[in-house]
Amino acid sequence: MATAAGIILIVIVIAVLVLVGMGVRIIQQYEQGVVFRLGKVRSGTRSAGLTLITPFLDRLQKVNMQIITMGVPAQEGITRDNVTLRVDAVVYFRVVDPVKAIVNVQNYLFAVSQVAQTSLRSVIGRTDLDEMLSDRERINAELRGTIDEPTEGPWGVKVERVEIKDIALPESMKRSMSRQAEAERERRARVIAADGEFQASKKLAEAATAMSVDPAALQLRLLQTVVEVAAEKNSTLVMPFPVELLRFLERASGPAQATPAPPSAAGASPMAAAPEAAAPNGGVAPVTAPR
Repeated sequence: MATAAGIILIVIVIAVLVLVGMGVRIIQQYEQGVVFRLGKVRSGTRSAGLTLITPFLDRLQKVNMQIITMGVPAQEGITRDNVTLRVDAVVYFRVVDPVKAIVNVQNYLFAVSQVAQTSLRSVIGRTDLDEMLSDRERINAELRGTIDEPTEGPWGVKVERVEIKDIALPESMKRSMSRQAEAERERRARVIAADGEFQASKKLAEAATAMSVDPAALQLRLLQTVVEVAAEKNSTLVMPFPVELLRFLERASGPAQATPAPPSAAGASPMAAAPEAAAPNGGVAPVTAPR
């Protein structure tokens, strides 16, 4: 009897140890556990560490509480200004309520992926091409709000951040945009050049006004120009000729050209002033004086 009782005791101890071993669970630091007893969720969640459940009655399901990075496949859509685009994005989210993430949705990872794809297509249809390319921050915020609205409350999933990765444009649209950018740069260059000429003309007008007060200033500027030309070490010799000297010579030569020619000597005979007739033989023909 003693031997049989010892065997039974040993079997009971082994069974208790097996049952205890079956009820021991380890939860990682980044996880939380949801316990189901006979198919019904127990209140509260199990935190990280060693936890015990009732074998054959309880079932422990672990939920990862880390931030999950999920890539959204490229979605093709038409913008508000009728341009076809292919846009892909990345979503950062985490579980904030493990009970809702397990009970309210069958597979929250797949559900979030589908919501992100439909929301991305919806945002593409409500946005212009220029806004999609230039206002990325607003588009990301709008996309985050669109995805987070149906997921945080019912599913216990919080969308932390959404980023648009790439925007694929058709080749014809790329060429059109490059031509537009080139024309815009040319327009800016012409505006800047015209503005510079306008400012330079104003400064030149002010300098001309200042030099007109004192003529010596113009001569000094002329000498400065000669110095700058001579500093280039070339073989060209520049001789400045003052404009005032030309004006002086012009005024001096004016009266000399206006003086009339001197009259002929008094008492000269009209016959003497007459031209000599050429002889047929090439000599001078004789002139007969009147009686």
